[in-house]
Amino acid sequence: MEEEWRSKAGPWARATLPDGQELDVVVTSRYRSEDGRWWYECEAILPARHEAADGATKSMGAPTPISVQAERITPIPGEDYSALPTEGAVAGRQWALQKIHQYSEDSPARRLHRRDCWQARDSHTRITTERAAELCAGPTVAICDVCRPDRVLRRR
Repeated sequence: MEEEWRSKAGPWARATLPDGQELDVVVTSRYRSEDGRWWYECEAILPARHEAADGATKSMGAPTPISVQAERITPIPGEDYSALPTEGAVAGRQWALQKIHQYSEDSPARRLHRRDCWQARDSHTRITTERAAELCAGPTVAICDVCRPDRVLRRR
């Protein structure tokens, strides 16, 4: 019965806690925070007291939500992580660099967009936040006037 529950819970991974202890956890999602760091949202199955209606008590496992830095998560062989919900940038590449027609030698040949901008419809490459911030600071790239990636990147 417990093995059936474990298989339905989701993919398991080994989390290294801040004090060095290791704990097997159920991974529920991945999240990229505003500062660009990846986190795994997990459930640690911790002991909890359960009291029945007749007053009898017993120890049971209770899922407890925890957040773990990505570098402190070790995949467990045989677990499938491909269906995990992922929030934030895809593999750290949340900006699109689009090739545009260059009208003169002095005009930019590329335009920077947010990853989900509908204007980045033609040939484009996904780039990291660091690279996008570098490009945004210089005159060699045009900035999309629809999604305005410069508003976010200049705050970094």
